[in-house]
Amino acid sequence: MKIIECPRDAMQGIPTFIPTKDKVAYVNQLLKVGFDTLDMGSFVSAKAIPQMADTQQVLQEIDRGSSKSQLLVIVANVRGAAEAAAFSGVDAIGFPLSISETFQQLNTNKSITEALNQLEQIKNLCEGANKKLVTYISMGFGNPYGDPYSMDMVLKFVDLLVTMGADVVSLADTVGVASPEAIKILVATILQDWPDLELGAHLHSHPSTALQKIRAAYEGGAKRIDGALMGFGGCPMANEELVGNIPTEKVVAFLGEHAKVDSINPEELVKALLMAQKIFPK
Repeated sequence: MKIIECPRDAMQGIPTFIPTKDKVAYVNQLLKVGFDTLDMGSFVSAKAIPQMADTQQVLQEIDRGSSKSQLLVIVANVRGAAEAAAFSGVDAIGFPLSISETFQQLNTNKSITEALNQLEQIKNLCEGANKKLVTYISMGFGNPYGDPYSMDMVLKFVDLLVTMGADVVSLADTVGVASPEAIKILVATILQDWPDLELGAHLHSHPSTALQKIRAAYEGGAKRIDGALMGFGGCPMANEELVGNIPTEKVVAFLGEHAKVDSINPEELVKALLMAQKIFPK
């Protein structure tokens, strides 16, 4: 299982701007840990997500050294994708596609149909620039708006994305509503129909249920899982109280007991955890 560390998701909802130099230092430290991918920034409107206004500068100033970690950025439209694709240091571009019509409008100011049209263009940009496309199925386990939701809807979305040629599909529990049982069943059901799909889980959770959700994704067969050190973050566009990310250190500990995580350097992970405590507000 690939471990995806998400400093972008950890930072984006914090109203006090984190200095660019601190972001650069933090990403530099995370690059030493050995994560498969760092979801480190976004090419979106600075008005919508002020915290990510300096993503381009962070990309220019970080030192990847000998790190094998890939760098992923999130976009909300074709314009952002074109900007991201122009950066040689960007390895993957992520796009949030919501099953909830309400959340698609809140998150990207588009309908689901419009978002799918944009996604096709973004896929073409990724192919032209040799970038991996990661598509998140937002509200992938239900939503707080009363919009229609079912497992069949998710399966239809996955079918659309596979047909379109998405390199990675990640199920996002945007507001932390998924039960461990629902996570395991949905992941396993998708992989029954698309066994070769690189299927991920981007789960938000209260601390008390994080380990259960990690186990559920693992037992369902997810091939990658997103987290943020110490569980910081959440989605500021969901109009809900922020529900934090899965703590990455819990993912590392769980996988250490059940699988191999040879890539993770424990000493560098401890340094990153100590740095996170200084950077993020209490």
